[in-house]
Amino acid sequence: MKRKVDLVVISDVHLGTYGCQSKEIYSYLKSIKPDTLVLNGDIIDMWQFSKRYWPKSHMKVVKQLFQLASKGTQIYYITGNHDEMLRKFNGLELGNIKIVNKLEWNCNGKTALFFHGDIFDVSIQNSKWLAKIGAMSYDSLILVNTAINYLSRKLGKGKVSLSRKIKTSVKGAVKFISNFEQTAIEMARQQGYDYVICGHIHQPTDKTIDFKNGSSIRYLNSGDWVENCTALEYHDDKWKLHKHDLNNNNLVNVIESELLDDSMSLVDMNQKQLYQYILQEFLK
Repeated sequence: MKRKVDLVVISDVHLGTYGCQSKEIYSYLKSIKPDTLVLNGDIIDMWQFSKRYWPKSHMKVVKQLFQLASKGTQIYYITGNHDEMLRKFNGLELGNIKIVNKLEWNCNGKTALFFHGDIFDVSIQNSKWLAKIGAMSYDSLILVNTAINYLSRKLGKGKVSLSRKIKTSVKGAVKFISNFEQTAIEMARQQGYDYVICGHIHQPTDKTIDFKNGSSIRYLNSGDWVENCTALEYHDDKWKLHKHDLNNNNLVNVIESELLDDSMSLVDMNQKQLYQYILQEFLK
């Protein structure tokens, strides 16, 4: 039975990279029935796209998104830095899917601002080549982490996150996250919003900041589907940070069979052909 949800926000799926938890995001999308779905950036990783790596499971995620749209879910695709080439299509509508650079939303009389968050990242604005190298290094770290967790499970131990350990132990990374959140909150306050919803930093968060004048801003970050497998859900006038656990999901056997039951081959596709294929699938 699918869960009914008024609004769902996911970000930083990074389809097309080794770190993408495609099985988990596919399982989650199959388990919900949202009225509105906000894809808050970095859904398809165009920075690291390679025709040598686009598994069937990644295309299944794309198809599931189209299926949700075809069944009535309104989808807003907010562009991020890894899918920034879509920014030139701002305002484009394909049925129930609309590409935007930011989104304003009314939540029971309170206003929310959705945007990916890369506009605050100095490394992206000033040294994009350096940011891309960092993205490739992060993907390699996730690949190593996957191998370590495989061995850890064989030994009967829990998962470890190398990147999370680095973030929490390196002062610069902690300061960057703190500055990012403060900047987003301050911008929302100046523009009169009650909520600000971001992605980008792969740090799922839900916190409220109170100001001396009696006003407050609620900052929410949807996290990612590389390490955390988290989404934001808004239902019955309440926000919730949802963490998806495939092991506790009764769809696991169905998911396994569906991901394997696909003869599609994308090995010879380049990036342009991939997007053409996705568009054709949507227009069927």
